Amino acid sequence: MNQIIETILNHRSIRKFEDKPLSEEQIEKIIACAQSASTASYIQAYTIIGVTDKGKKEKLAELAGNQAYVAENSIFLVFCGDLHRLELAGKMEELDVTASLESTEKFMVALIDAALAAQNAAIAAESMGLGLCYIGGIRNNLSEVQKLLKTPERVIPLFGVAIGYPAKMTDKKPRLPMSNIYHENEYKQNEEQFVAELTEYNDVISSYYESRTKGKRKDRWTEQMANMLQQKSRMYMKEYVQANKFDLK
Repeated sequence: MNQIIETILNHRSIRKFEDKPLSEEQIEKIIACAQSASTASYIQAYTIIGVTDKGKKEKLAELAGNQAYVAENSIFLVFCGDLHRLELAGKMEELDVTASLESTEKFMVALIDAALAAQNAAIAAESMGLGLCYIGGIRNNLSEVQKLLKTPERVIPLFGVAIGYPAKMTDKKPRLPMSNIYHENEYKQNEEQFVAELTEYNDVISSYYESRTKGKRKDRWTEQMANMLQQKSRMYMKEYVQANKFDLK
């Protein structure tokens, strides 16, 4: 097994970091790796905002649900879907690109491009001995995040990545069985097999939580997911996306 694969397979979320900054070289390498990710039709429909200002990080932590590790890290990267740059390209060439920019397809391209770039950045950071945690909580209140980061129309902050030197290593969470995730040639619709595999996985996850919390928690994966999905979350998103000229037509 090579070092890249070892780095990927060793991933776990880190939520406690040392009070230690990254060097400019480290940041530049992480961003360069993000930019080396695949991008649809060379569009590069994303922007990365590196937040190092203590006050801004503390406000983002508050907006993300008072998650301390959003503020206490070496750098907090915010990955944005960005069609603003493409709008400027249209203006520079005196062409009307509005209909294309306001299509569901370009919205999906922006999301996918940003996710690909973020995962490259994550692998690069972990290869340097750094730890990280993806933060979706910034979508709790995107209007306030947008004001804080001064993002224009056609730019949507999607998620953050807290990066730093791990102060505490966490256990690696067991993933779903590969047969639940990987299907060859077509989607296997054997629900009985799915349920059987998920039942086994539930036992694995329950044991993981019970061991990690010394018996204080032993919920099953399906229990955790169903309870979470029963609660409505960020239901304002469609209106917010459309207000920022991602009209999903």
